[in-house]
Amino acid sequence: MGGGQGGVGARPGKPPRHLAGQAGQPDPRGWRLLRPVRWLLRALRYIGRVLLVAWASLAIFYSNLPWAWMRFVLAVAFAAFGIWALWGKRRPLLRGTLFLALFAAVVVWFASIPPLQDRPWRADLVVLAHAEIDGDRVRLIDVRDFDYRTMEDFTERYVTREVSVSHLTSLDFFVSYWMQGPIAHTFLSFNFDDAPPICFSIEMRREIGEGFAPIPSMFKQLELIYVVAEERDVVRVRTNVRKEDVFLYRIRAPVDGVRRLFLAYLERINELHDRPEWYHLLSSNCTLNIVRYANVAGRQGRWNIRHFLNGWVDRYLYEAGWLDTSLPFEELRERSHINAVGQAADDDPDFSQRIRANLPGMH
Repeated sequence: MGGGQGGVGARPGKPPRHLAGQAGQPDPRGWRLLRPVRWLLRALRYIGRVLLVAWASLAIFYSNLPWAWMRFVLAVAFAAFGIWALWGKRRPLLRGTLFLALFAAVVVWFASIPPLQDRPWRADLVVLAHAEIDGDRVRLIDVRDFDYRTMEDFTERYVTREVSVSHLTSLDFFVSYWMQGPIAHTFLSFNFDDAPPICFSIEMRREIGEGFAPIPSMFKQLELIYVVAEERDVVRVRTNVRKEDVFLYRIRAPVDGVRRLFLAYLERINELHDRPEWYHLLSSNCTLNIVRYANVAGRQGRWNIRHFLNGWVDRYLYEAGWLDTSLPFEELRERSHINAVGQAADDDPDFSQRIRANLPGMH
């Protein structure tokens, strides 16, 4: 009497394994598979909250309020409010709504902070160059040509340069390291067959007493400048005065593309002469702007992490075929190091010719 299915003696218990997940029963294997997804979502939600609170706090701290103590107090207060609002247990919907409203107010305030032309700039960053274009002829006004003895002792000089776009023949790429690592400064020189090169260096426009400031640069603390200079100025100050490690490469690019890039640069310096813009470490820096305007000039290529980690950008250019590939990369890089020849040339009027004399790919 009692052994049949559904009989009087049947005991309740777990369903057979092949029936698991049926009749409303959850499948434990499915839950185990979902655990990593739930953990990932929780981690992303936590990181997202931290980033929102950190960004808004830093935006307040680096805002345009006049007193540093006030910016600090308000930044700490916002951080405390964000922790209370986003991690509190009681009435989370109300707290979250209050946080989003205050965060939106910070975003609107931050977006309204304008870049300025009139600040106590460092002496080498006071004057903005601009260009007058008349067909093939270009007149570059206020090209920097400082004579540096030390970083504090120099003779200020600005010159006017006149060149023809049709005489522009090639493009050179500089990588300058102020410290060892994956971060460097990059800049370009445009070469003419009837005139010395003209150098363009995209930099932070720093005030007196300011140095390299990566975090403030992401919070509207530094304007953007395109330094237009003679190589005896902008290259020599790095090789001879700052003692940075500087590498010089000839870019393998069609002349038409180089000329389009030159005109794009001229357009940019005129825009910045009339209307200031912010420098941003992750969206408007030296290398990213070179890539951006190379794309305008006809470059075809994908985004690469070395556009950000630009201390490795020369290897990227080599692998992409933009540099002389007749030599192994390490040999090319060693021979492209110009500090010794730059220091030997010093203030020679033929500085540009001397730093290129024995470089690979230059002829």
